[in-house]
Amino acid sequence: MSSATSASQRADGRDTGTSAWVDELLLAGPDEEPVLQLGQVVDGAALRSTVQCFQQHLENAGLVRGGSVVLRLPPSLAYIGHLLAAWRIGAQVTVVDHRLTGRETDTALNRIRPQVSVTPDETVTALLRGYVDVTARYDRLAGVPAQSNHALVQLSSGSTGSPKIIGRTVSGLVEEMDRYRSIEGMPGRGERIVQLSSIAHAFGMVGGLLHSLHTGVLLTLPERVSAASIVEAVACRPESATLLGVPFHFELLTARGESAHLPQLARAVTGGERIRPDIAQRFTELYGIGLGECYGTTETGLVALDVLGRHRPAVGPPAPGVRVRIDEGELLIGTPSNPYLSTGQAGPWSEGWLHTRDAATHDPSTGAVTIVGRLDSQISIGGLKVDLTEVEQTLVALPGVREAVALFDRRITAYLGVAPGTDPDHIHREMRSRLAVFKRPRALYLMPELPRTSSGKLVRSQHTLQTAVARSRRPGETD
Repeated sequence: MSSATSASQRADGRDTGTSAWVDELLLAGPDEEPVLQLGQVVDGAALRSTVQCFQQHLENAGLVRGGSVVLRLPPSLAYIGHLLAAWRIGAQVTVVDHRLTGRETDTALNRIRPQVSVTPDETVTALLRGYVDVTARYDRLAGVPAQSNHALVQLSSGSTGSPKIIGRTVSGLVEEMDRYRSIEGMPGRGERIVQLSSIAHAFGMVGGLLHSLHTGVLLTLPERVSAASIVEAVACRPESATLLGVPFHFELLTARGESAHLPQLARAVTGGERIRPDIAQRFTELYGIGLGECYGTTETGLVALDVLGRHRPAVGPPAPGVRVRIDEGELLIGTPSNPYLSTGQAGPWSEGWLHTRDAATHDPSTGAVTIVGRLDSQISIGGLKVDLTEVEQTLVALPGVREAVALFDRRITAYLGVAPGTDPDHIHREMRSRLAVFKRPRALYLMPELPRTSSGKLVRSQHTLQTAVARSRRPGETD
């Protein structure tokens, strides 16, 4: 039995957790070992001292074992310290992305009803910052204690509608940490992770933050969300570095148009949503390494991870301990209990399986899983089958088109994010030459950029996209 497993077992039961797993698995490194780099380097002793300080503040605010707290902090030492401190108390932590609007946050809090809120003491503008220095404010709310044994509560991305409320137990988080540690190519002690994806979301939190603390990897956050700052973060220290990001970050890095001499860059992994094949190829050409890919869900965490990019277009076989099956083309993931917290909300979970709505194939000889699109992207027009994923990929390949979303509501409508100066007529002509008549969007909207969720995924809500169209005022209709 591993120390991680024994720690998670001690934290099982009605309580949301104990200090044991935090101390034994996340804060157990040597005093002088560097663990975080947010501008300044934070070693093990300094992190433990910070967590202890924040734990006292949370307890003074009324947080107790079995209580509930919401964190709405930007990426910062304060965010990391409060997350660990609340878990150390044994409280249930709801993480709300700081980039959500006030209305979105209020909607979530009305459903979750935490007892304590931790927010920045003053307004923070950090849209292009990799991390910030922030002072926390503590508010007691008219909430309720934790109503389940989940240690972590998160919101789904909400890319297609209202976000779902999802819970993760201590044992589930620890098992996922063990899965990451067992994957070939994941960085270990003495190496670095340069974290680009949000540490408030599943991939960045567990694959980046918790894995780093668990294994003695130095977690580095770049100063800014820009190609130059990312390159600087990789080059600033001699240890080998692994980039963890979402497609948006690798689009930034390939848009530089010039190769970078980065002998420290050993690996790069993208997650969150599928990356365009041309971006993956261009990244390899510029930086000399394959681009790996991670597939997972907020509900289950890591499902499959190809760190070295050897299995593309597959994302590799399921991680150890993960059960998958294909049912009528849909990927199902074994999930023993309902991960959704809302009363009566089973969502896409039933009888021990999470229905992902992702169309996938599973190679029985290699175990490799390949995500081929969304099931809800496959439609029928006049008896002819159309895959909206294919339509999107064709549109993105057109000159000047950076991103695309295709939706169907009695007709195909496409929303394009285009470069400045892109000629709409040229897009229309190219589209006609590449898509059959029945596959062509009947309505085509061009915008400087498409709306994204706080985790960087393209929004697929028709209402949100139409609102963005109205603001951009650049509509165009196809024939």
